[in-house]
Formats: sequence, structure tokens, C-alpha cells
Amino acid sequence: MITVVSGLPRSGTSLMMQMLAAGGMPLLTDSERKPDADNPRGYCEWEPVKLLPKQPERIDEAEGKAVKVITQLLMSLPEGRDYRVIFMERPLPEVLASQDEMLRRRGKSDLLSHDEMTKAFQAHLKEVVTWFTDRPNIPILRMGYRRVLQSPRNSAQAIAEFLAVDLDLEAMAREVDPALYRNRSS
Repeated sequence: MITVVSGLPRSGTSLMMQMLAAGGMPLLTDSERKPDADNPRGYCEWEPVKLLPKQPERIDEAEGKAVKVITQLLMSLPEGRDYRVIFMERPLPEVLASQDEMLRRRGKSDLLSHDEMTKAFQAHLKEVVTWFTDRPNIPILRMGYRRVLQSPRNSAQAIAEFLAVDLDLEAMAREVDPALYRNRSS
């Protein structure tokens, strides 16, 4: 089985990877992207995932592990593998506010307005939902970022049940730090 963690940027995918690692699941990551003010516990990314469109067989390196795959690359996952996808969801205003803050810290700014970004993300998410609908053999667990923060133990339980693996639920729940929930929308 290959556990895929996905979601829009700034939706909690790093937190989910950290929870899985704390629970005892091996991760496929590298140390390319270092922890910073935006993700003080690290990004838990694997740089070769970007090669999936041209080298889809690279996903086989994630067998028995969890790997983060950004939503734009989900459609490059090759068929014939046993995937389980944990899809992180966060309200778009929070995603955009978090992205703005990250870009501000880096001395950059988004070239598109929030309205344009919202429309682009909504269109992209619609494409992702259609992709999943066309692949009923790929189970997906949709996890709300807020739900994980408000109820980490129950979220950990839902994840363990979905993956059908024995995970340390208490350790997973301890990974959740509500102080890192910044850029909230009401």
C-alpha cells in the first residue's frame, strides 16, 4: 500500500505527514526543504515526486510508506498500485491568507488577486474531484484541517481505521499544536 497525503498548498499536509510519522508510519521524504517560520516542524516533502509526470514509476519507492503528493501531481499517479489518499481540506480564505503570509515573509507577493486565486483553486479542486470520481478503486479520506486541530485524537483514530494499520494514536494527537493554527477565518 502507498499512503498519499495531498491537498492544496497550506492545507495541513505537513501536519498530516508529521502525525503519520509520530504514529509509526514510515515516510518517504528528503531534507531538501528545511523547516522555517511557515512550517517550523518541516515540510516532509520528497523532491522526486515532481518527476511523476515523466517518471510515474518513481511512486513505487513509496510502497509501505506515506508520501506527500501535491494536488497538481495526483493525476500523474500511475494505475495498478494500492493507494490510500488522505486529502487535507482547509477553507480557501485560510489557504490564501497563509500563502500570503508565507510569501510576505519571503519578500514576494502573489501576482493574482484573492478572487482570481479562489477561482483557480476552485476549478482545480473540481478537476481533482472528477479525477477521484473516475477512480473509485482509490479510497480517499477527506480530513478537514480544523477538524484535525479541534479533535486530534478522533482524527488519528479515523486515519488509522481508514489505513487499516496499527498506529500510535496518542503520539499522533500530540503532534497537533493549536498554536500553529494561524491565518484563521471566522
